[in-house]
Amino acid sequence: MAAHLSIEGLEHTYPVMIAPEALIAGLPEFVAKGKFSRAIVITNETIAPLYGQALAERLPDGGLITVPDGEQYKTLDTMRTLYDGLLANGADRGSVVIALGGGVVGDMAGFAAASFMRGIALVQAPTSLLAIVDSSLGGKVGVDLPQGKNLVGAFKDPLAVFADTSTLATLPEVEFRCGLAEAVKSALIGDPELLEHIEANGPQPVEWIIERAASVKIDLVQRDRLEGGPRAFLNLGHTFGHAVEQASHYAWRHGEAVALGTVAAARLSETLDLCGPGLAERVENVFRMLGLPVRYSGLTPEQIWGAMSHDKKWHGGAATFVLLEDVGSPVVRRGVAQTDVIDVLAGLREDT
Repeated sequence: MAAHLSIEGLEHTYPVMIAPEALIAGLPEFVAKGKFSRAIVITNETIAPLYGQALAERLPDGGLITVPDGEQYKTLDTMRTLYDGLLANGADRGSVVIALGGGVVGDMAGFAAASFMRGIALVQAPTSLLAIVDSSLGGKVGVDLPQGKNLVGAFKDPLAVFADTSTLATLPEVEFRCGLAEAVKSALIGDPELLEHIEANGPQPVEWIIERAASVKIDLVQRDRLEGGPRAFLNLGHTFGHAVEQASHYAWRHGEAVALGTVAAARLSETLDLCGPGLAERVENVFRMLGLPVRYSGLTPEQIWGAMSHDKKWHGGAATFVLLEDVGSPVVRRGVAQTDVIDVLAGLREDT
C-alpha cells in the first residue's frame, strides 16, 4: 500500500511518498534528477548500518555522516559536528542533505540544512513511525537547549519526504508504540474515525493509520504554516510531555511523554469544564491498550511545572495548553492556573 500526498509549504509544494521500499525505488531517482553537487546522508549510529551506508552508495557523489542515537544528543554541540562533517564531505550550496532516521535525526539534519551556508536543499527520509506520521511533515527543525526542548530552530521545507514503511520492520517495539502516541494525538485533534478504529482494532492496518494521521497534520500545516493559529493544535499533550522529557533528562522517550501528556491534557480539560466527563478515561484507556504510559514516578508535579517555564508555546509568562472540548474539537487555553496543573499532575503520579 502506498500513499502519495503533498504539502503546500512556505516556499514550495513538496511530495510526500509513503510506501514500502521508498529508499530504493524513489529517493535515489529523485536525487539524481536534482543534479546536486553532493548528496550527504545524515543519520545515527543505529540506522547507519541498517540503511545509511546502502543509501549513500546509491546516491550520486553520496556521503554519510553519523551522530549518536538519542534525544540527549540533539544539542548545539552535535550541530557543530554536523557542520564539520558537511565541510569534510565537500558540501557546498549546491548540495542536498538527506535526513535519514527518526525525529531526532530529522530535526538536527533539517536544522543543519536550514543553516549551513545560509541554507541548502533537504530531503526528509523518516524511518520511525513517529517521524513518518509527525516530525518529518511540516518543516519544523531544531535542537534542544538545557533549559528546554526545541528552543533553537527554524522552518525548513524539504524538497520531498520519502517515508519507507519497510523500515518499520527493524523498528524496536517500544519505538513503534511511541509513534502510535502521535497517531492517537492526530486522531484526538482531527479524526474521530481514526480514534474509533484504533480503539476497536489496535494499531492495524498500520499503513491506513499512517495515512490518516499524516493527513491530519498536513491539513493543519497547510492552513497555518508558521503556527500562528490552528497548527498549534498539534501540540496537544506536548506542553506536559516536553516538560517530562526535560525534567527526566530525556529518560522518557518523546512518544511515551506525549502519551502521558495527552492524558494530563484530557484531565485538565475536564477540570476546566471544557469537555464532558468520560473523555479523560477514554483517552487513558486507548493509551493503556497500546502499551503506553499513563502514570509517572520519579518526578514531582512541581519539577514538571518548573520545566514548563521555558516552553516556547507560553506567551507573556502565561501557561498555555492545547485542550479538548471533544474528540476532534481542540482548543488553546492561555493563563491556566498553576494550581489546576499541579493537581492534574499529582493525580497521575505513582507513589514510589
